Amino acid sequence: MKKIVVLGGGYGGVLTAKKLASKFKKNDDIAIQLIDRNPYHTLLTELHEVAANRTPEDAVKVDLKKIFANQKVDVVLDDIQNIDFKSKKLKSDKATYAYDYLVIGTGSKPTFFGIPGAEENTFSLWSFDDAVRLKQQIRNMFSEASKESDPIIRKTKLSFVVVGAGFTGVELVGEMAEFRDELCKEFYIEPKDVRLVVADMAPKILPILPDKLIAKSEKHLRKMGVEIITSAKITGVEPTAVKLGDQEVAANTIIWTAGVEGSDLVGTLDVKQEGRKRIVTNDKLQSLDHENVYVVGDNIFYIPEGETRPVPQMVENAEAAAPIIAHNIHSDVTGKDKKSYKPTFHGTMVSIGSRYGVANVGLPSKMFMLTGFMALLSKHFINMFYLSMVAGFNKVWTYMMHEFFHVENRRSFLGGHFSKRSPNFWLVPLRIYLGWMWLHEGWEKLGKIIEEPSRIFLIPASPLADATSAASEAVSNVAQAVDAQTAASAVASTGETLTALPVPGFITSLMNTFMDIFFYHADGSYTILAQVFQTGMVLAEITFGILLILGLFTAIASIATVGMGVMIWTSGMAPYEMLWFVTAAIATIGGSGSVFGLDYYVLPWLKKQWKKIPLVRRWYLFTD
Repeated sequence: MKKIVVLGGGYGGVLTAKKLASKFKKNDDIAIQLIDRNPYHTLLTELHEVAANRTPEDAVKVDLKKIFANQKVDVVLDDIQNIDFKSKKLKSDKATYAYDYLVIGTGSKPTFFGIPGAEENTFSLWSFDDAVRLKQQIRNMFSEASKESDPIIRKTKLSFVVVGAGFTGVELVGEMAEFRDELCKEFYIEPKDVRLVVADMAPKILPILPDKLIAKSEKHLRKMGVEIITSAKITGVEPTAVKLGDQEVAANTIIWTAGVEGSDLVGTLDVKQEGRKRIVTNDKLQSLDHENVYVVGDNIFYIPEGETRPVPQMVENAEAAAPIIAHNIHSDVTGKDKKSYKPTFHGTMVSIGSRYGVANVGLPSKMFMLTGFMALLSKHFINMFYLSMVAGFNKVWTYMMHEFFHVENRRSFLGGHFSKRSPNFWLVPLRIYLGWMWLHEGWEKLGKIIEEPSRIFLIPASPLADATSAASEAVSNVAQAVDAQTAASAVASTGETLTALPVPGFITSLMNTFMDIFFYHADGSYTILAQVFQTGMVLAEITFGILLILGLFTAIASIATVGMGVMIWTSGMAPYEMLWFVTAAIATIGGSGSVFGLDYYVLPWLKKQWKKIPLVRRWYLFTD
């Protein structure tokens, strides 16, 4: 039995463990273990949303046990203090773990460059706890300032400085600008009394981006009321002030996002390191000192062939490195050839608040600059793609809920158009009435079928059939149009003229071909399949009507009735009344059966049973 240990449940560690589990799923001689101090994987790139109260706290956490449910990975919660490479063991205060192959993915932490007071007097944003603590600090400052009578103390409490104008700093201050507006309303504070500053020692913000996007970012930040200070050497941080060049900015809240270094554990390891505690690797991502030790994510220090800089400390690096490491370990075990790490990065994206962003994405040979809606669309797409690899549909669905649908104060790049929620009980009368209408329609038609089973009135007569006979059949059914070929008007028994909904010619042509094959004999008479189809449609109307009235499987019933309406329309026999049926059904799709309906009882029970199925848990085919 060979044992592979992945140390760290960050982006690189999680993806590597999943790739290893996939490659060794049929090999009982391999054990895979992932060790992390937390029971959850943290979405570090989304921490600013929690810190500024855009998303709920649990939105940035993914349960490790959920990620590896029914997979060949044993999740262990422990804090590793030392690695003995000679004996191939990891040690914590409570246990020792042996390994044959080790993947180090412990990530990084903020670095303070030895600046006096920086570590002691600032807030950081590099963990879930950091985000929660910062959110509480911001709210507390507004609360205390609203009661403060001393103008100097009040101003200090309402001043917030973000040190570091890279991606993390800019994304955070953008979210804070939106959070400021909400808190000002809550605590009756004028927005002009709040000072937001983002500062950096570099001559410009977001230096990795093209100048055009930097200019747009600066313009938008200033529009949000954010001060930008660049080329300012940071010489010290005090509890209520930060020294920026020749000026001192007073603030009770100073947030440090100015750089990162390797984790404390990596800093103590006896391996070759460069670039602020990053482990030097070869092209196979193995440590130069130990060939059975691989490195993933922020811990990698590797300069690809033809490049002058090491791979960047960004999520895409972890995503690209994970499959290479899994392949190389598998190759070592099975005696096959290893692969070299040849990363191709597809650009960078940064959000400035919830409704604006910039992106420089594409291929190394061709990059595209995006702003506003398209930049945020690309960012959300990339986030959902990553989550689909980690926890499948389950986490993608959760992400969509808190980013698009369950948002407050229009804090989404879609605005508030998809987040206007109202209690489902307003839909109860519509749901019941719609169900009754379908039940009534089906019940009347069922009587005709029982009376004369061979009579066809839901399918247009073949053009080969007698036209007069076809017309008389259609007249007997008030709700139907007469001739599917002409979509002409029909005369109901009341004497009213009912006009069928128009159907595009190409759809009519397709339907005619379909019906010629399945519903008509060569002489124009109906086939047995036509009788079966008509009976099925009538029974479906009755069934879905009853389900809507009872509020049972309401979403399925509503979608099905929309489908029936579309089918009737394509046949050329749908009166304009069908528009009401379809639009009402669309309105009742979203949870209308959860109030005064059986869905309130049945769906939670079914949800529990569904989640017990191994395949469902393995592929995350459920919602929380």
